[in-house]
Amino acid sequence: MNTTAPAAAGFVTQTRYRKVRDRIVELVLLAAGLVAMLTTVAIVAILLYESSAFFEHVTLREFFTDTLWTPLFADAHYGIMPLVAGTLTTTMVALLVAVPLGTTIAIYLSEFAPNRVRETVKPILELLGAVPTVVYGYFALQFVTPLLQMIIPDLPGFNMLSAGLVIGLMIVPYVSSVSEDAMRAVPRYMREGSFAMGATRLQTALRVVVPGAFSGLAAAFILGISRAVGETMVVAIAAGMQPNLTFDPREPAATITAFIVQVSLGDLPHGSIGYQSIFAAGLVLMTITLIFNVIGFFLTRRFREAY
Repeated sequence: MNTTAPAAAGFVTQTRYRKVRDRIVELVLLAAGLVAMLTTVAIVAILLYESSAFFEHVTLREFFTDTLWTPLFADAHYGIMPLVAGTLTTTMVALLVAVPLGTTIAIYLSEFAPNRVRETVKPILELLGAVPTVVYGYFALQFVTPLLQMIIPDLPGFNMLSAGLVIGLMIVPYVSSVSEDAMRAVPRYMREGSFAMGATRLQTALRVVVPGAFSGLAAAFILGISRAVGETMVVAIAAGMQPNLTFDPREPAATITAFIVQVSLGDLPHGSIGYQSIFAAGLVLMTITLIFNVIGFFLTRRFREAY
């Protein structure tokens, strides 16, 4: 009895089924990628469309040079710089906390901590990211600000310093988790080569592992920056929502996201210039985030070329 023909037919059927299945998986993955891309394009298109209506009433010169931002007042001014100053100030304060603290935690977990400690501490850190941001906001207002007022007696109740410090603590889990994953991905032979040359564990961590994981560290820092720039509730609760053109973190101020929340409460009619101002502010916010991402990309590429 000849069994070659049925076996060959079965093999062809299985091969055809496998190709169809792989093709379906490829199409699903392509669709997922297109959804992410089209979502980004749609967001940019909406911001540009709504902002164009805003800039029909407000010139770019007024938008970027006026030092007052009072679109909800009778005497309206549309200078975005006070919001930009508040956003950048709180972000810088947050980064001064999150980058060194998160990187130090990542170095410890990756290079020094025993496995049991790492498996315990890392999930606890990641749980901090699940705490609602409104809780962080009231923590900044009710705990951090009074604590800072013991050190700085004339510190106002609403200020960017406490908001920035708490945002920094809030993004530490993002920075430390991604940084630790990047350091763990550094090949073992690089560490062993450093140890063979007589380097200590600290020297190996700082001079071998950190440079080797720089692309991952840059991604962690950019993620932290984006998270700090886009934070809303902490600054809305603790920073005061007063659009002052100042880079002094001890002063109250408003950020771009806080203003968007303020206008989005529904007090303004749809299509008014005050309502359209949130799209112009959102476009500036996206541009700031894009600039930070581009800077991180070029720094990463330059570092790779250097090493």
